[in-house]
Amino acid sequence: MPRNSSETRQRILDAAYAQFRRRGYTRVSMDEIAHATKVTKRTLYYHFKSKDALLATVLETQHHLALGAFRTFGDRLSGRPEAIIDTLFSDLAVWSDKPRWAGSGFTRLVVELADLPGHPARTIARRHKAMLEAHLAEMLASAGVEHPHETAREIWLLSEGAISLILVHRDRSYAAAAAQAAKKLIGYRRALKTVARPKQGVRISQQ
Repeated sequence: MPRNSSETRQRILDAAYAQFRRRGYTRVSMDEIAHATKVTKRTLYYHFKSKDALLATVLETQHHLALGAFRTFGDRLSGRPEAIIDTLFSDLAVWSDKPRWAGSGFTRLVVELADLPGHPARTIARRHKAMLEAHLAEMLASAGVEHPHETAREIWLLSEGAISLILVHRDRSYAAAAAQAAKKLIGYRRALKTVARPKQGVRISQQ
């Protein structure tokens, strides 16, 4: 076992993440995490006082990694909203094609802990999803989309739905279908804006 405490802690987090991701929260015991990390349970509990605390730290770490990746994704996007949508959902299709892909770990854990509304993992997952949605809204605003927060929420719904249905059917075409629906939504909002725009150059004189 490494003498460095921070290195040991990181090994525990890595092993716990792999176990929780693959098998779920309730099916994994602290004994199994200790065995996977090759540490004693005493060492495990020295770093994390409970399995709940361990899960919360795992999710907090993954939140920062995922948010950083999504921001990097946003930094390389420019142009029309349709380009953002195409890249967003094509990346989803690529992600879902990975071996043993199991959808969004945050969503799966919230479903698993549905009867524990006060669980810290649910608080972290809620914040994680909200921050990703807010960042998508920033990207859409930069692309000139009106009501970007509303639109981001609607596109995020399509994304989460696509993830769930790809997981159910093992069919990545749901990503393309969601992209088409999102682009129709953008087109619909653009048409509404055109209809609502007042005509210019028409004055009614008053006598």
